[in-house]
Amino acid sequence: MAKTNAIDFLFIGAGVIGLNLARELKKKFPDSNIMVFEKENLLGAHSSGRNSGVIHAGFYYSADSLKAKFTREGNEQLREYCLEKKIPVNMCGKLVVTQNEREEKTLDELIKRGVHNGVSLDMITAEEAKKIEPRVKTLRRAIWSPNTGCVNPISVLKKLLEDAMCEGIQFRFGAKFLRIKSENTNTITVTTTAGDVETRFVVNCAGLYADKVAREFGCSRDYRILPFKGLYLYSDEKPGSLKTNIYPVPDMAYPFLGVHFTLTSDGKIKVGPTAIPAFWREQYSITENFNFEEMVEILWRELGLLVKSDIGFRNLAFKEIQKMSKNKMVNLASALATDVNPSQYTKWGKPGIRAQLYNIKTNKLEMDFKYEGNSRSFHVLNAVSPAFTASMPLAKFLAERINVLLQNSRGAGIVGEQIREAPHRPPNKETSL
Repeated sequence: MAKTNAIDFLFIGAGVIGLNLARELKKKFPDSNIMVFEKENLLGAHSSGRNSGVIHAGFYYSADSLKAKFTREGNEQLREYCLEKKIPVNMCGKLVVTQNEREEKTLDELIKRGVHNGVSLDMITAEEAKKIEPRVKTLRRAIWSPNTGCVNPISVLKKLLEDAMCEGIQFRFGAKFLRIKSENTNTITVTTTAGDVETRFVVNCAGLYADKVAREFGCSRDYRILPFKGLYLYSDEKPGSLKTNIYPVPDMAYPFLGVHFTLTSDGKIKVGPTAIPAFWREQYSITENFNFEEMVEILWRELGLLVKSDIGFRNLAFKEIQKMSKNKMVNLASALATDVNPSQYTKWGKPGIRAQLYNIKTNKLEMDFKYEGNSRSFHVLNAVSPAFTASMPLAKFLAERINVLLQNSRGAGIVGEQIREAPHRPPNKETSL
């Protein structure tokens, strides 16, 4: 990249995607000046630090998806990284169990996807499943995934930050993107709470606000974030009381995996998560981070989905709201394992919010990773689970997409793998994060 006084790459968001993508761009452009702006004063305040910590194996996803392409590889790279950095990983595996004959057909489909994606899986009998986990319940068969593990996500983020800083990447915490201030031939100036910053290229990894930031740059025309709150209920049982993660067969129409047993890196048990529609983007509790404008916008969209129910939103919302009851959550979990005592499940964990992308043109939830870009910016719009697992190879792929944009002399825009003329519009009203 030709040098100017401006920052070469200005990142918005220091989550797991932002950290890995910044590092990949530094590898690709070693002489570049990269600065990452994070609106919070601490690392991992939102999705990246609040996710389940599961290192997924990669067998849920259809063969043509980016999730399928990068999860298995990401699993291997993340485990290797944790080993190198001495981050504890609980490689406890995962059982996917069935409760009826209809679910067994989906079990077969998951095996097919796993084989196609190159994932190590075994279809085992109920008796074999009980040898792995004596408490497990399954109808006749189960899937055994030996390469599923669990890690503390904050531990991973801290090491990624350390590595990024050692590589010369700069960070500004407590610095929030507000709006585009001005543009000229070679640079763009953005306004942040830390002042105005001139840059040659903006990379948007803003998670729950990725769509709003993207619209400042003429992208995300057809997309909006729908926030879903995820809660886990923790067990008082001693670590090691379960030997593996236990998951139900998922409903393949939704990007959620249902209530399941997840182990932490130190062997503790939690059940969940919920996928409760949130009323604003960072609604971790009833009133936390209240934003009236967001509430009106999101409630209006959710009410429309309740009426139209094109994606089964009404049924989904009804089921998920019931999970706010501890008894309901424990009852759902008890279908997967024996000796589940409600009295041992009393403490909710720290909530997370899934930044689920919704296509307003097709009225569908986006199931895969999504990104858009143009001559001045690149936007990671949908980086939900298993993005934490897939983050390293996904970041390498996205860095190459950015390289394509920079090398295209016509300044074309990229949406997925489709090239189009770069959208352009003058700076507009403030987009506050």
